[in-house]
This record gives sequence, structure tokens and C-alpha cells, in this order.
Amino acid sequence: MLMQWFDRAVEKRVRKVAQDTSRRSLLVGVGRTLVGAAFVLPVLPFDRSARAAEGRAKPQKTDVDCDYWRYCALDGFLCTCCGGSISQCPPGTEPSKVTWIGTCRSAVDGKDYLISYNDCCGVTACGRCLCNGNEGERPGYRMGVHNDINWCMANGTNMYHCTVAAAVGIAEPRRS
Repeated sequence: MLMQWFDRAVEKRVRKVAQDTSRRSLLVGVGRTLVGAAFVLPVLPFDRSARAAEGRAKPQKTDVDCDYWRYCALDGFLCTCCGGSISQCPPGTEPSKVTWIGTCRSAVDGKDYLISYNDCCGVTACGRCLCNGNEGERPGYRMGVHNDINWCMANGTNMYHCTVAAAVGIAEPRRS
């Protein structure tokens, strides 16, 4: 008996709403609700701690990343990707007899270091980990500070393979 009364009351109310409401007004109401939700949802609180922890735990760049601090003026293939190390040529190659020099700031201690970039010569180009850092590069007529030159030209064979980046000292601050 109570259920029949409830069913009739609900039916009567639904029919009244259906008679007084058009489809267009229903769409307007739904649209207002969605627009209202778009303004209200961004201000609701939510947990951002996972994102904050992600931001703190940035992975350090390694010697196979072009963004590694020693490679600020390197133009070529990284020897660390070609069988060598950051400061030694791969087996079967020899270091170029001439080099170019760059000054790069260490991400670890914030100091500026003199970096000697040596091309490794004697076999065909490695083809892996191509980087082009031009920080502090000068025009081609200033040979010691230009990185677009095949520095293997001073060796017996001028075939370029890859480039190493050896730190040779701490840069002295400029005096005015």
C-alpha cells in the first residue's frame, strides 16, 4: 500500500516535470551544470604530493646525455656511446693531435672547468649519440675555439669517429 502511494506520487511529479519542461530547456540545464562544474572542479582540493616528489627526484644527466655539463661546446658523436669513455678514445682510434677548448659549468659543484674536446680518429664515424653544444663557440677563423672543424686533419688519417671531453682544469675567473 505504501509502495503504491509512493509510485503514484513519483509518477505524478515526473509527468508534471515532463509537461513543464522542453528538450531545449533540459539541454540548457545540462549545459549550465557542465559549465558550472568546469569552474568549481579546479578549486577542489587534491593531493599533489606525488607530483612534488617527482619534481625533487630529477635524474642526474650522465655522460651519454647531450645535456651533460661537460658537453656544453661539443659538436660530434659521444665516445661514451661508441666504445670509449668520457676522456679516452675507443680501441682502434687515436686522439687528434689538435683540439678545441670550452669552458663548462659543472652541475655538481657550480665551478667552471676547462674542457679539452679531442676528436678520435682513424675509423669511420660512430653514428651514435650526436650532440651539438655551441656554448662559447667562436667564428671559424679562431681555430682553437671553433667546434665545426674536423680536428683529425692533423693526424695520419683524417677519418673522424667520435669526440671525448676531458676536464683539464678549473677555469680562472675573469679579471676586469
